[in-house]
Amino acid sequence: MSDTLILLPTYNNAGTLEDVLRRCLATGLPVLVVDDGSTDGTSAVLDKFKADITVLRHPANRGKGEALKTGFREALRRGYKYAVSLDSDGQHFPEDVPALLARKGERTLVVGSRSQMGATGGSSFANRFSNFWFCLYTGIYLPDTQTGYRLYPLEALPALELTGTRYEAELSLLVFSAWKGLELVPVPVRVAYPEDRVSHFRPAADFLRIGLLNTVLLFVAVFYGWPRMLGRALFRFLKKM
Repeated sequence: MSDTLILLPTYNNAGTLEDVLRRCLATGLPVLVVDDGSTDGTSAVLDKFKADITVLRHPANRGKGEALKTGFREALRRGYKYAVSLDSDGQHFPEDVPALLARKGERTLVVGSRSQMGATGGSSFANRFSNFWFCLYTGIYLPDTQTGYRLYPLEALPALELTGTRYEAELSLLVFSAWKGLELVPVPVRVAYPEDRVSHFRPAADFLRIGLLNTVLLFVAVFYGWPRMLGRALFRFLKKM
């Protein structure tokens, strides 16, 4: 039995989901789909693959963060140690999964880093903005803190209750993982922006949520994150003496 599965949160991406599923299954890994209250043709697409995948459904849309947490908990319940998360909108290449698996480790969170060529101006700015704040909180530079293409070490993750419910959850997972002492490893991955891609990122609302999260994280960093990282660095220094 593999200790790793592919976790695919999806919401109203029926147009791209079938192709993404076929390519995920071609990796040979088990696939767990969390349908986050889709209202389009997603159910019909998933029914085509019901013999080959596991599907969990939220009765109503709860947000990507909640879909990820549902998937993490189910993966752990089934005995998996790692989950590769990717998006169902066609931007990620399932063929890049082996590149993430090559860096797998019990306390390593592998972050797929997308090239920003072809990204919209707003998306590119939001990523640079997020990267800056993440580096401020953790002292770690990552080239792509907003990517949903990641390999999570499930047993080492921080408390899921601390993360948000929507897109801001992915940033907070990175920050809390860094503060917990996990190694964050960026790995280059390919990205596509198909014309029929449906993105559920809401620029105004989600950027506001991320801004509010940054305010909270800055406060927590001062009183918890920075002292914790400083103490860990001091311990490593003394251990080498």
